[in-house]
Amino acid sequence: MKRVFLIVLDSFGIGAMEDAASYGDVGVNTLGTVSSSPFFHMPNMQEMGLFRIDGVKPSGGGSGEKNRAGTKDSRDCDTGSAIRQTAVTARMTERSKGKDTTIGHWEIAGIYSPGPLPTYPHGFPEEVLAPFRQKTGRGVLCNLPYSGTAVIQDYGDAHKETGDLIVYTSADSVFQIAAHEEVVPLEELYEYCRIAREILQGEHGVGRVIARPFVGPCGGQFTRTSHRHDFSILPPGITMLDQLSENGKDVIAVGKIKDIFAGKGITESVYTSGNEEGIERTLEYLDRDFEGLCFINLVDYDMLYGHRRDIAGYARALTYFDGRLPEIMGKMREDDLLMITADHGCDPGYQATTDHTREYTPFLMYGPKLEPENLGTRGSFADIGATVLHYFGMKPVFEGETMLQGRNSALSSAT
Repeated sequence: MKRVFLIVLDSFGIGAMEDAASYGDVGVNTLGTVSSSPFFHMPNMQEMGLFRIDGVKPSGGGSGEKNRAGTKDSRDCDTGSAIRQTAVTARMTERSKGKDTTIGHWEIAGIYSPGPLPTYPHGFPEEVLAPFRQKTGRGVLCNLPYSGTAVIQDYGDAHKETGDLIVYTSADSVFQIAAHEEVVPLEELYEYCRIAREILQGEHGVGRVIARPFVGPCGGQFTRTSHRHDFSILPPGITMLDQLSENGKDVIAVGKIKDIFAGKGITESVYTSGNEEGIERTLEYLDRDFEGLCFINLVDYDMLYGHRRDIAGYARALTYFDGRLPEIMGKMREDDLLMITADHGCDPGYQATTDHTREYTPFLMYGPKLEPENLGTRGSFADIGATVLHYFGMKPVFEGETMLQGRNSALSSAT
């Protein structure tokens, strides 16, 4: 049985794309920033070939440089002379016009987005809020772009007093609803999100409606809980997930993958509370018999560290993942493939905004039968979806080129 484990390190960009300035992102580099931290240590991904990808260079010295090398001979970061590369590597270019989670994951799966999803820097218009208030029977507080941790402090007391819902957005294409779990039970909050999802279609078709429950006393410190739930817009075309499931393959979603694709093309799913649980669920699926794709999102890099501009936290989280890689690779079977990539950047050192950043992303593919090579810079994230399908002997219905080529072409039975 062939299995592919595709892990998305959410927001792990590796340097500004050529058009980054048009997105307001100048000189951004998530990997460059976090690798300068003394808490950064990724010897296993270095051995796979992370630092041989196009444009990836040492951070410029200091303790981060020592940790980044992870070996006695740090020249490998520059020349690749110290350690043999063990994986297929490439630099991935986002062809779509955006830099958010939904568009990034959709492109990985084969959907090209010629324009960004709608955003609301001045809040949502009355044509959206009026039917939302009518159908929920509740008022609306805030309706502005806001920090998720700050908005509950500023509007939490008013919410508890009135029962009105805290509605806010960000630089991303999102409609977020924050509510205290004692005021609005979780299932009721989720139903309000479904109502918003039905309203937010067409020109107002935001990428995600997000439930943001919180707890805490009036006049005190409010805290978000782990019961977040995303309600994504339906993908507008056929994805690799659809092609796999329609051809009898398993498509297992770990983390928020099911939400990103609105369940479309997914045969089994499990939600996770963060990176550690996501890794544990991945290890469990490695022990299971199935044929198809296990698609994993590790969200903490973006949610906990990137947007909060926490360089040390981001570096520690990457170090933790790298430390668990030997367990993951140790459970792989002869015909398994492991793919590691990202969906966009979120440079924690970039102070102009707290938004995602327009960056290239890494691609590393490892398998017991795979011959290592560097494939340079690719033209689209969709090459990942095309490669997954090619491995299972399928031709993608979308634009994308397989990376199982040259000396690795014999791994696939595609016709």
